[in-house]
Amino acid sequence: MHDPLVIPTDEGLYCPAGNFHIDPWRPVATAVITHAHADHARSGHQLYYAQHLSVPILRHRLGEHEFIGLAYGEQRRFGPITLSLHSAGHVLGSAQVRVAHDDGRVWVVSGDYKRDADPTCAPFEVVPCDTLITEATFALPCYRWPPVEEVGQQIWDWWSGNPDRPCVLFTYAFGKAQRVLAALTAHTDRTVYLHGAMVALTGLYRDADVAMLPTQAVSELPRSESMNGKLILAPPSAAGSPWMRRYKNASTGFASGWMRIRGNRRRRGYDQGFELSDHADWPALLNTIRDCGASTVLTTHGRSDDLVRYLREHEGIDARALTTLYGGEDD
Repeated sequence: MHDPLVIPTDEGLYCPAGNFHIDPWRPVATAVITHAHADHARSGHQLYYAQHLSVPILRHRLGEHEFIGLAYGEQRRFGPITLSLHSAGHVLGSAQVRVAHDDGRVWVVSGDYKRDADPTCAPFEVVPCDTLITEATFALPCYRWPPVEEVGQQIWDWWSGNPDRPCVLFTYAFGKAQRVLAALTAHTDRTVYLHGAMVALTGLYRDADVAMLPTQAVSELPRSESMNGKLILAPPSAAGSPWMRRYKNASTGFASGWMRIRGNRRRRGYDQGFELSDHADWPALLNTIRDCGASTVLTTHGRSDDLVRYLREHEGIDARALTTLYGGEDD
């Protein structure tokens, strides 16, 4: 590719013309962060640019650094580059990075994104570009998400249908847990109980005026209090840990896009699996690539090679995979 605007380096994706990195995994002078998940936002950079709603979460997760918060669409100049952030619809404060050169070239680094409805964050924005760097976490035709309203109903039916057992739902602490809490507002106003890893993050969502069910930390309850009939949210790392001993005869569930594949729930040992992802499914990936009008697509993490092959063979798009250290559907 002739004179690319963004290149892979040992530190991460780098814009030479603007002298900044995007979601770098090693310490750099200037980092532009798409969102605050751990694989995209790491500590040690001298200066961070991020969407302003992401800054409190970054500060919570990374500690004190120099953060500059930008509104969606706000422009900043870096030499011949005009940089702006645009909603990715992934989690609170998530952004796509638009990199526009004075010579007219426009690249977009998507970060992680989804196009499904989600009241906990701003909706995805299509950003026209010449080159798109896109995630490919669920880039197989089998991945097609049901409406979140349907998943919320399934979770409520499971919870309300177990009045004599605790219901422990494993889900990711940042983004997914808050989406579950928002989806359930259509069915109840009951309190949901949180593992300690979720308490502060959920509070930051409330600070951003996201409507969710009331919550309380499990640690605030007396050990003698029965957990029967209660819904408890916990990160997947808590499954099988001593923390679970409190929940006698619990019914367990897992909310993740991986639950789309038959057998994953059984192999992971959960009673219930709920198909809920904060990443784009197969139709959303293809529609985004078509809608943005990119003639070149570079793919990162997930099913990168599968998406590249499909784009070349069926869409006639110049596509290739980039090697990065970004993860998949986890935190």
